[in-house]
Amino acid sequence: MAILSTHTLNAADGGHAGNVGVTLSRIGPGSERTLLFSSQTDAGGRLSESIALTASDSPAQFELAFQTGLYFASNLTAAPSGMAQQEVVLRFAMPDPEGAYHLPLIMSPNGCSAWWSR
Repeated sequence: MAILSTHTLNAADGGHAGNVGVTLSRIGPGSERTLLFSSQTDAGGRLSESIALTASDSPAQFELAFQTGLYFASNLTAAPSGMAQQEVVLRFAMPDPEGAYHLPLIMSPNGCSAWWSR
C-alpha cells in the first residue's frame, strides 16, 4: 500500500488549516476521474491515507483537490472581496505502489504553495 499524506497550513493567520475538505481521484486514459477517497484534514491540518496501488497504476495520474474556498469562507471573519480561488488541485504520479507521498500545502485566500516531500 502507498501512503499519501498532506499538511495544510493557513498563510493568512500562520496556523494549521484544520477541517479542509480533500479528495483524491485517479485520472483514467480518457481523462475520466475515479474518486479514491473524500476526507478532511484533522484539527492540526494533517491527513494520511493508505492507497491500494498495483504496478499497473505506475503510469497513472492522480489529482489531490483541496476545498480552500469553503475553508476560508468559514474561517475568516471577513472573506476578501473577489476571492477567486475555490479549490487547489495537485496533479501527480505515484510510481511506487509501496511508496510514501507527502504533499504539503500552504494556502491563502488567493494563492498557495505546494511541494512534494519524503
